[in-house]
Amino acid sequence: IPQEQACAQAALRCALTERQAHRLARFYQGAQVRARDLRALREGETLYADASPRSAGPGTGRRNAFYARHAPPLAQAAAQAALAQAQLPSRAVTHLITASCTGFEAPGVDLSLLRALGLSRSVERLHLGFMGCHAAVNALRAARAIVLSDPACCALVCCVEVCSAHLQYGWDAGAVVASALFADGAAAALVAHEDRAPPRAPRLAAGASALLVDDPDAMRWTISDHGFVMTLSPKVPEMIERTLRPWLASWLGEQGLDLGDVASWAVHPGGPRVLDAVAAALDLSPQALTASRSVLRERGNMSSATTLHILEELLRTAAPLPCLLLGFGPGLWAEALLLR
Repeated sequence: IPQEQACAQAALRCALTERQAHRLARFYQGAQVRARDLRALREGETLYADASPRSAGPGTGRRNAFYARHAPPLAQAAAQAALAQAQLPSRAVTHLITASCTGFEAPGVDLSLLRALGLSRSVERLHLGFMGCHAAVNALRAARAIVLSDPACCALVCCVEVCSAHLQYGWDAGAVVASALFADGAAAALVAHEDRAPPRAPRLAAGASALLVDDPDAMRWTISDHGFVMTLSPKVPEMIERTLRPWLASWLGEQGLDLGDVASWAVHPGGPRVLDAVAAALDLSPQALTASRSVLRERGNMSSATTLHILEELLRTAAPLPCLLLGFGPGLWAEALLLR
């Protein structure tokens, strides 16, 4: 859906005054998103049939039912593409790791993937729920630990989000900023021991996690009676710019690397200002975050799925290694994964 169309739909449900409508339009323009998948705003969908900004919108039950209907096909398409690209039969998958923060159902995406892909009924499952935008990094680290513990294992990681299920009605500047950025999407990856991996596949070398700032109010993802609500402080970019470099430089030093040794970057685009803050903190060139900005522009912020889309873009263009995956989430936490 083009950003202009998404903006018009949001204005109907969020702006109570003409001034708020103008502010909303500025937020949507400033998001630097051209188009994105927003299934709840597609023609024929009825989740947001009530277009009054004085309404609270649909209840959480209806929103979660929408998620349960749309998440499985998104996840299936992503997982099927990953298996086809890796040229692996589905029966080779011993572990299934899913991540999502935009809905809950049990059984859910895991069972739909087992059925659609023909996975073994004895596949071992792990779900990372409600972790937020950096969950792909956590999922890949879990997959790495599994295959290192048993080289015969092969883990399928699948992240899926239906962010459009949680459009907040009425005027809240933070919620409007979130609605200008977030999108629906899925992505998947296969992780196997290096003895079984394709010759040119990147190696998951090391991972790290840090609570950059102990401030739950900086970024918060909560459940309300009318959907899931994102609270995002405008101070988050400044927090990242102030605290990221010391931690990241120290951890990379433990891996025998300087910041300048990282050849490519897959930084989760929480928004343009977050990317600007990372670039400023790490003294990155304007080209260093091209893949992150491109994915944000063409697909929006798909929460946990986004980092894998950026990694796919880097691999497609044969970006050099080492590569660093980096994401941020409520806390304020940072999660990193080094590829070599």
